Amino acid sequence: MSQYIVSARKYRPDSFGTLIGQDNIAQTLKNSILRGQLAHAYLFCGPRGVGKTTTARIFAKMINCSNPSADMEPCGVCESCQSFAEGRSYCIHELDAASNNGVEDIKTLMDQVRIPPQVGKYSVYIIDEVHMLSQAAFNAFLKTLEEPPAHAIFILATTEKHKILPTILSRCQTYDFNRITVENIVRNLRMVAASEGVTIDDESLHVVAHKADGAMRDALTIFDQTVAFCGTDVKYQDVLRNLNVLDYEYSFALVDAFLKGDYPTALLIFDEILTKGFNALHFVAALSSHLRDLIVSKSGGLDALLELPESLKIKYKDQADRCHLQFLYDALGITTQCESGYRASVNPRLHIEFALMRLSFLMVKPAGAAPSAPAEPAAPAPEAAPQPARERRARAASAASVSLKSMMNADAKPVEQTVKDVAPSEEALKDKWPELAKVYESKPRLASMLGSTTITVSGDDESKIVTFMVVNEAQKDWVESKLLHDLEGSFRTIVGSSKVYLRVDVTPDDAPQPKVYMPSDKAKELMSENDEVKNLVKDFGLDIK
Repeated sequence: MSQYIVSARKYRPDSFGTLIGQDNIAQTLKNSILRGQLAHAYLFCGPRGVGKTTTARIFAKMINCSNPSADMEPCGVCESCQSFAEGRSYCIHELDAASNNGVEDIKTLMDQVRIPPQVGKYSVYIIDEVHMLSQAAFNAFLKTLEEPPAHAIFILATTEKHKILPTILSRCQTYDFNRITVENIVRNLRMVAASEGVTIDDESLHVVAHKADGAMRDALTIFDQTVAFCGTDVKYQDVLRNLNVLDYEYSFALVDAFLKGDYPTALLIFDEILTKGFNALHFVAALSSHLRDLIVSKSGGLDALLELPESLKIKYKDQADRCHLQFLYDALGITTQCESGYRASVNPRLHIEFALMRLSFLMVKPAGAAPSAPAEPAAPAPEAAPQPARERRARAASAASVSLKSMMNADAKPVEQTVKDVAPSEEALKDKWPELAKVYESKPRLASMLGSTTITVSGDDESKIVTFMVVNEAQKDWVESKLLHDLEGSFRTIVGSSKVYLRVDVTPDDAPQPKVYMPSDKAKELMSENDEVKNLVKDFGLDIK
């Protein structure tokens, strides 16, 4: 039996042309070699598995190659390239700083640096995980790094750039490696699968790529694991089961249930997911991501933000067309609120089930609501004039600049709403405001704040913005982060309109101040009125925060 080599080693890039997702760094290094402008120290930093050490090896092999190609690639046949490929090169030295991080290890390296190379022009020293060096080792390394011999080049690699001393950073050319995109990972995995005689579909490759989280090495490791489980004929369901990944179909089925107001089906789907052993919090995160992708799918200019196979993009587009943007926005608000409160919940399962029921009731009309008039068919939009070709990301950024309100107004699909889409008058909003305080009578502090605050109403016939005042910035932050979304939903129900938005602001200094409750606020008020108290606090160095 021949010796098995894992894909991460077997398909490791051996030239600048085979590097994945780091084209700008490869081109910069090739240009510096071509012009003879080699620095004495380089720092390669970035996430794991993106090619830092691989790029360092290719660069080291290239600068010692006797017969480089015209596009600055190593020939692979000269003595230097052959010795590197066979692991017997004395020109390229690798040091693992994670296990050789002391002063003595650096002193040994400094003694080795003095020896000129036997073959080639340069001795290259690749120090991996350099952030693991001790403080004393860094200090011992400084002088050699600043003024090494002419034949020595240092390449430092790290995943934690912030742990490197500024004195080290200032002596190196720094290259920041990016996470590898899902598209690039899928393309490389497709090539590896073809070389290994493995049959695998694009949906499965995208699952592996997403699981790798931007690391090509992780993607190849997961690919090997998948092939070991499934054999050479890889099926999508087997990939999901092997990697313990939640199927997209669950999210599609849940949103369909929400649109129908079918909360029993939503609860049964959630129970099935828990029965299969999936983490409940990961389930909510996956549902939030699904809603985000549906919002993105509603605008054709944001396709670049969807890292999905074409078959799934079509499916997302079809479901997005059946959802009103206001529904998706409210649903995403509920799921993110559920995520943030999950760990503090005494009964996590009930916490998620309640969120699923709220999502199911978003599209249900309240009893006794007047039937809405049938929507007029939307007039066909005029065909846009042809534009010059642009980068995909540029188109996405331009499309993303469209305001949420304009997208909602442009969405002409008739759907059932929880409340009427008519903005109430200013007088009606002010008359209904006291009822909001009654809703929260179980929370006396909040009810007192809502009952004693002053409100202002702005906006037009399309929508109304109700701004209510609080005492200070701390109270404003508390309301915005914890309560505002819930208050807005309750007030919309009271006034019977989804065109009402709540905002919170701090009462100006010249406005009448409400009663002070907090001890720290009472102390500040007392100091402002009495200079003797203020001097006493200052003399004793008291902290009134």
